[in-house]
This record gives sequence, C-alpha cells and structure tokens, in this order.
Amino acid sequence: MSKIEIRTVDVVQYIKPLREGGSLPAIVKADDGFLYVLKFRGAGQGKKALIAELIGGELARAIGLKVPEMVFMNLDDSFSKTEPDEEIQDLLKFSVGLNLGLHFLSSAITYDPLVSRIDEMTASKVVLLDSLISNIDRTAKNTNLLHWNKELWVIDHGASFYFHHNWDTWKNHLSRTFPLIKDHVLLSRATRLAEAAHEIKQSIESNKFEEIIATIPDDWLQSESDTLTPEEMRSAYIEYLNAKLSMIQLLVKESEDAR
Repeated sequence: MSKIEIRTVDVVQYIKPLREGGSLPAIVKADDGFLYVLKFRGAGQGKKALIAELIGGELARAIGLKVPEMVFMNLDDSFSKTEPDEEIQDLLKFSVGLNLGLHFLSSAITYDPLVSRIDEMTASKVVLLDSLISNIDRTAKNTNLLHWNKELWVIDHGASFYFHHNWDTWKNHLSRTFPLIKDHVLLSRATRLAEAAHEIKQSIESNKFEEIIATIPDDWLQSESDTLTPEEMRSAYIEYLNAKLSMIQLLVKESEDAR
C-alpha cells in the first residue's frame, strides 16, 4: 500500500491571474521549474476550499480518474509588494504561507458536452465521485473538466464538502444523498453507475480515507471561527466519507433516477 506523498515547492514567479475562476487562482512558476495553477488560502472560501480541493483530488486519483499532480506551495510576502493590481495585491498578502498548486496542463481544452466525447465508465465514476464529496460545481455552465493528451482530467473540487463551512451542523449531512446531481454535466453519459460503484469500492482500501485526510496541513485546519479541533475535523471528514461510501447504492439510484 502506497502512502500519499505530496511535494512542497516554493513560488518563484507570479505569471498571471486566471480571471475565469471566481477565487482568482493564478499561473505561477515554482522552484522546480514547473508551472502550476495556484489556489490561494486568502481567497473567498479560504483554507476550506484548499482542503476540499486536496481531498476531492486525491480521492479522484484513488478511484482511477486523471488529476493533475497537486503540490503544497510556499508563497512569501515579496510578491504582494511588487503587484500593481490592488485586488491581486490583497490576495497575495493574505495568502502568505502554505497554499495548494495543481500542475498546469499546457494547451488543455475545456470539456464541452456538445463536442467532447467521454466513455460511459469514466462519466459514471465522475458522477459518483461528485455525489460522494457533494461537489456542486460540475455543471454544463462550469464543467471543471479538461481534455489533455486525449484524456479527461478532473479539476476544481474546492466547492465540495460544503458541510465544513458550519461544523455545528455537520452530522446532519451524514445520511443525506445528493439531489443536486441532477445538474451534473456528465449525468446523461453515466450509464454504468452500478459497475462504477463496484470499482470505486474495490479501489478504496480500508484506510485510504485516513491516508488522504492525513495529508491536510494542520495549519489549514486552524481557524478562530471553527468549533472543532483539527483532530476532531480530521475524524469528521473520515466519518463523512465512510458514511457516503456505505450508501453508494443509494447514490447510484439517485443518479439513475435523475438521469
């Protein structure tokens, strides 16, 4: 069993903002020479979006979907001092410290449901992944899917796990299904949901959730507004994922009914 290793790199150059993202991610260069899409801890949903991105991405990888490599990215305070745009300057200032980067897939094209082709098994896995992590952000308007090297890559899971924005009520979400799956961009192609569910259960080893949750930096789990300790939060994420996996047949039925 392989432990999840996530590299840490330093940002050495801020290249340009990606204006299509609501949270203003940016293309940056790291000290390893590669380009990354940097997700900022100082953006709207803050560190919780980074946590959702990390868990969602690593879970997608675990079930056999293509996800760009994720790295932790150190950002120092020198970038905000030379940035002329005030909005970006503030974002850089509030994001000093550890952020999350995704390997930049150069010349990738956005998935277009009217043009792009995708096999039914992959579509079914993506639909069930998004049901498991309550990802509200994979619609025709905003697919968060890329075509690169003739393969489908899943990105942007920051809007998942919305229960963690209010820890007082998180347990209410344990038994809920995910009715918003009706808006999923791949639902019409997801005709092999039962098979996909079986494969997902096979590919998630008994402590896979613990491994993924263990990669979350302690620093991202600390906030004055949260009522739980970092350890309690880790346990909550694991309990949530186990609860969702145990009801995957219900999620299959919900998706099939919606389709």
